[in-house]
Amino acid sequence: MFPLILIYVVLTIIRPQDYLPGLENVPVLPAVLLLAFGSWLFSNAKTFAAPQFLILPAFLVILMISQVTNGWTGGAIDELARFGPVVIAFFVFGAACNTQRRVRIAMGVFVACAAVLALHGVEQSRLGTGWTGIPLSEGGRIQYVGIFNDPNDLGLLFAACLPMAVFLGRRGAGMTRPVWLGCAMLLLYGIVLTNSRGALLAVLIIAGCYVWYRKGVVIAGLLGVLGLTAMKLVSSRMDELDAGEESAAGRVDAWYAGLEMFRDNPAFGVGAGNFTEYNELTAHNSFVLVLAETGFVGFVTWLAFVGYGFWMMLTIIRHVRVPGHDPAIEAEWAMEKQMALTLLLSLCGLFAAAFFLSRSYMVVLYLIAAMVAGHYIGARKRWPELPFFRLSDGGWRWVPAAAGSVAALFVLVAVLLRTV
Repeated sequence: MFPLILIYVVLTIIRPQDYLPGLENVPVLPAVLLLAFGSWLFSNAKTFAAPQFLILPAFLVILMISQVTNGWTGGAIDELARFGPVVIAFFVFGAACNTQRRVRIAMGVFVACAAVLALHGVEQSRLGTGWTGIPLSEGGRIQYVGIFNDPNDLGLLFAACLPMAVFLGRRGAGMTRPVWLGCAMLLLYGIVLTNSRGALLAVLIIAGCYVWYRKGVVIAGLLGVLGLTAMKLVSSRMDELDAGEESAAGRVDAWYAGLEMFRDNPAFGVGAGNFTEYNELTAHNSFVLVLAETGFVGFVTWLAFVGYGFWMMLTIIRHVRVPGHDPAIEAEWAMEKQMALTLLLSLCGLFAAAFFLSRSYMVVLYLIAAMVAGHYIGARKRWPELPFFRLSDGGWRWVPAAAGSVAALFVLVAVLLRTV
């Protein structure tokens, strides 16, 4: 099961089936996922011991219902075919990442794949075209094939993988340390080549969260100001980061349109994938996109799915154990916390970038979320004193949290519209 789902991850990110001759019409990706799912069905490792394993199928049902409530019954089947594989990949990958070793291997696969895409971008920036045959995008920004044909998507991937690369290159990593630290530098350079403002801000947020954790909020804030200034020197597009700039103004208008869609269809939205039927531009915000297309019901469900991942990693980081006398056990617990911090920082980078992109249904997001859920389930087996999360215990809290988030989005858009 684990090797098969790792192959699926490699094919999802590197995507040789999208540019190698003879593979265009071969269903390589679905075939590998089907084999991984079959091995999961007959595996003793399959688990449902996290709320996300209930929430994500529920979100799929809501996506289907959103199509039906908007008058397109056949759209429910389309949503099942489109998002169903994402749910399957989450179930399999979440069950497979049940040990520290497997999570480290999974991180290594993500980083290695992202590094391949960064190398493609380096070649592309020098020659004008990468080995995939894809040229530089408008403005000289690097891009890849398939789901990464947008420079912003590349930047999102690089930002999410950066904490993993740094973790794998930590002290004690042995001879592989220079390799992983080299990958980290390559990912940073790749982010610069994407010239993605969202990805650059994601890097700043990752660094800020880490410094906050280590040194406190004051130092994190000061370094954040310095970091933002430095990023304006690195990226020409960071100078345009204000609500009055044309691109930013278009995003704000799209957010406003999304909130209007929600206001007109508050329960199940305008239907998954239908945002551009009502607005020329996509939402440019994963939270607004879910709210507009699936309504409050879908937004609560999706927010709970995202929120539990953050909550789980914070629980491990904040958990206080009575120190024992076995150095091996203490070393294992220290590693547990380091891995939780790494995954938390990856989530911070991922969703910081996703706040400025419409990537609510992107498979990479759910694969990283599966790694997070799997790590927590495994941690609970290793450390039974960690709490068990149940929807029945506190799931209702996501309703007021979602309501507050919606109100915050309305306030934010109202303020930004006044500055345009």
